[in-house]
This record gives sequence, C-alpha cells and structure tokens, in this order.
Amino acid sequence: MKSICKLFAIALLSALTGTGLPVHAQVVENHNSKVSRNLEIFNEIYKALDLYYVDTLAADTVIRWAIDGMLANVDPFTGYYPAEDEDLRQMATGKYAGIGSVIRYHKGHDRVVISEPYENTPSSGAGLRAGDIILSIDGKDIKGMLPTVVSSMLRGEAGTTMELTFRRPGDDKPRTVHITRNTIQMPAIPYFGIMDEGIGYINLSSFTGGCAREVRNALVKLIAEGAGGLILDLRDNVGGAVNEAVDITNLFLDKGIEVVYTKGKQPSMNHEYSTTTDPVAPDMPLVVLVNGSTASSAEIVSGALQDMDRAVIMGTRTYGKGLVQAIRDVPYRGELKLTTGRYYIPSGRCIQAHKYNHDGSIRTIPDSLQKIFYTKAGRRVMDGGGIQPDIVMPDDTLPTMVYDLVQSDIFFDWVTDFVATHPDVTAPRDFSLSDSLYADFCLRVEKSDFTYNRRSDEVMKLLRQVARMEEYLEVAEAEMKALETKFAPDIHRDLERLRRHIIPYIESEIMTRYYHQQGNIRHTMPEDKVYRRAVDILRDPERYNAILRNNEAQHP
Repeated sequence: MKSICKLFAIALLSALTGTGLPVHAQVVENHNSKVSRNLEIFNEIYKALDLYYVDTLAADTVIRWAIDGMLANVDPFTGYYPAEDEDLRQMATGKYAGIGSVIRYHKGHDRVVISEPYENTPSSGAGLRAGDIILSIDGKDIKGMLPTVVSSMLRGEAGTTMELTFRRPGDDKPRTVHITRNTIQMPAIPYFGIMDEGIGYINLSSFTGGCAREVRNALVKLIAEGAGGLILDLRDNVGGAVNEAVDITNLFLDKGIEVVYTKGKQPSMNHEYSTTTDPVAPDMPLVVLVNGSTASSAEIVSGALQDMDRAVIMGTRTYGKGLVQAIRDVPYRGELKLTTGRYYIPSGRCIQAHKYNHDGSIRTIPDSLQKIFYTKAGRRVMDGGGIQPDIVMPDDTLPTMVYDLVQSDIFFDWVTDFVATHPDVTAPRDFSLSDSLYADFCLRVEKSDFTYNRRSDEVMKLLRQVARMEEYLEVAEAEMKALETKFAPDIHRDLERLRRHIIPYIESEIMTRYYHQQGNIRHTMPEDKVYRRAVDILRDPERYNAILRNNEAQHP
C-alpha cells in the first residue's frame, strides 16, 4: 500500500511539473532558463543602445556601468578589476609601482601636495618632503586635479622615469627632479620593539603576502631581546590572505590545530586550514588589540586565539567580516574578486555581522539572533557580530573641532613650517610639544580663516525647532539663549579647552615627518590607554589567567 501511495505521489508531482525530471533538476533547469533569458534581454538592450542612442557611447564605459551596478548589489567585497587596474594586486601583495608617497589636496594652493614620502623609496631618494607643492608631472600642469588623478600619473611601470616639478614652501623658485618609478612594498609591520621592559610589541597593519614571515622574524628577535610577553596590535587591520592568518596563528598554537574552515555553494570552495609546524611561542602571554576596523583575516587570528583561550583580546568589537573571497580570471586579463563562502573559526562560529540582501540594502544581525558557542576552556562566545573582546576598552570620542582642525591646511602648513625651521628633533620616546610651540600654533590658527562644524550647534538648532513645534519656545526662550551663548564658538577658548586632544595630533604629525611611521608609533603608543592596559595585564599573571577562565567580557 505504501509503495502504491509513493508511486501515486511521484506521478502527481510529475503531472504538476509537466515533466518526469527530479525536482532538483527541474529547479536547475528553470534557473538556467532564467539566466539565458535575461542575458538575451541584456544583449538586445545594449545592441539597441549602441545602434540608436542619440550619442555614441564608449562600449567599455557602458558595460562597466552594468558590471559595477550588478556587483554593487551583491556585497561590498565582490568586484571586477580590468587588466589595467592595479588595485587588486596592491591589496593582495601590498606592492605597487610608483614613487612611494602619500599625497593630499591642499585647498589653499588648489594643488596636490606631498603628505608623506615613504622611507627608502624613490620619492625620499629624490629629496621630496611633506609639504612640497606639485606643479607639473612630465610637463603637464596639475592645478585643480584631484588626488586620484594625480596618483594615477605618479604611478606607472617600474623602471620608467618621470619629471616632477614642485615648489617647496618658503622657496621662490620651483625645483625639477627626475624620479625613476620602482616597485613599492608597503610594510606589513610598521613597527615592532620592546617599549616596556619585558613586553614585546608588534604592530601588524595588513595581511599581505609574506607578512607571517615578517611577524615570525620580529617575534624571534623580541624573544632574543628578552620579551616575556607580547602585544599584537591588529587595530585598523582590514585583513587579507587567509593562509597568512593561519601561519601567524601557528606561531602561538601547537601543530595540527584547525584554525579556520570555509564553506561555499560549491564543494571546491570548502577548505580546512590547520597549523602545520611547531609554534615559536606556545606559552608566551599574549594580548591582541582590536577595534571596529579589525576585519577579515585579522578577525581569524584574534578569533582563533580567543577560541583556543590562547590570548586575551582587548579593545572594541571587531568589524564582523566572515566572508571569504577568491580571485577568478575573466577574459582579456581581467580579474573578478568574488565572495565564495563563509569562514568558521575553531569554536564553530561565523562572525559575519551583516546580511546583504542583494538589492543594495544591508541588515545588521541583531544580538537576539546570535548564537552561543564555547571556547576550548568553556568560555561563552557569540557568532554573528564580530569578535567581542575579553576586555572592552571603548574608543575615545573626538570633538568635531579637533577632527576638522587636523584635516585642515592650517594644521598641515604649521607642521611644514616647523620642520623647515627645525633641522632635527629629539628621539620619538622623548619628544613633547612645548607650551610656547603650542601657543604659536594656536596664534596661527586664530589668525587664519579656519572654521569648524560643531555638533552642539546642530543640536541647538534642532532643540529650538522642536521647542517651537511643541510651543515651548516662548516660555524657554531665556534658557535657550543662555545655552546658545555658552555654546557660541570661541576659537581661542576651544583651542585651550581641547589642547589635550590637539597636542597628540601635532606631535604625531611631527614624528611622522622626521621618523616616518615607526617613529610615530614609537612616540604615541606609550600614551595609548589600550596599550597601557595590555601592559598591566601582561605584568599580572594571576589577572591574565583569570580572564582566560572567565565567561564574561571585562570592562575597565
């Protein structure tokens, strides 16, 4: 009887679908049919556009519109890179061919200026300095050009030579130099060293090719110099190569431990990544610093070390990128960076924090839908929202006035003039801005046309609007005016009131000009509250071990 019912159900299903094909095969056939139909529609629309549209449109441009529009609605990590686009190669390797300098737009000059020439690159070798105003490149005046356009002109094939004409502030005559472009390798580790006795520090900025080897070499050197504990700084590290993340994790975990596995639609996209060698520092106390810009492979490292109870994670919740991308070749030497799966760390959790609805909208996974997982020692951890630190250290808020000031030309120019009149300064660990220098800086700002937006102004305007709408304005007018008077902009007062925020930025820019990125880090880190807390934890073994046994995140 059951066999007859089963045969009847199959016959009925076949009749309803109009075919004897299995349901899965029917679904696949319908999907393929839709793909073919829509590709045919697209082809006909483009042919009509090309033949009949009133203006002649460039084929490369129009098709790129379609490609970019399609991929933009998939997720932010999927993208197409034509043969001439070097962005993908730079992201993967940290390399590009150019002169090796950061540039910025200077509103006062309406030109791009050198912001930071990297150490040991063609730009620094040619004598370029921060503040130099670019006049022309290969004879072409760059006045009014955006930094993206100028950047493309500065880049080119390694070994090619360009002519750059610039004017240095304070000079009357322009200077011309010939610079041979070279392959620029961005440093994965801007700085490592021992800043506090017995505590090593490694700042890892990216997961580009070979970075695990650099971390290993730095770690070995720190151990030889007497480091008994380590701070691995992954703040603002947006990730990169998965294999590099696994190799870095392997420096602290025993051989044969699964660090991450990926799962995709196609079985070929499923991979398991485990440690393959003996660790360099299996027992060294370790604190990993993270923040909201820690993403991708940086989250694999911090998450795997947390799941294995191997490190104390400190800072703010990470970005939450649990998606994996692969590179696929497309015709005419282009490349497609394509999301092919999700990754899962040792506890089994995927930390992807956002759901992409494939219509351009993004939904953050709410805490109520997150699931509980457990570390090796039984601590509770959650999926679906990045890596929650073991010790939560909120970021300091920055007044809008300080942000606007640091981004302004007046800030940049004051530091440029300072460097021009000070051939050298003390070492990064000893440098501090004097009261007289800060007073000089404030005087320059007060005499300038510097303006800044303040959130308090916006809130006061909104409050007045609401009070008027609710008919409270008449009775609260005196109080409103008193508040507006207190919140009225006063540049002199604000520069003094916010000096504790402003001075570190001035010192940071000065250190970068003289000692590059490593000097800046060496100067700023000792005053970093998250770094200081990490040092305290590493110097308190009892506290360190208690955190790795506790189930709840700690707050300062």
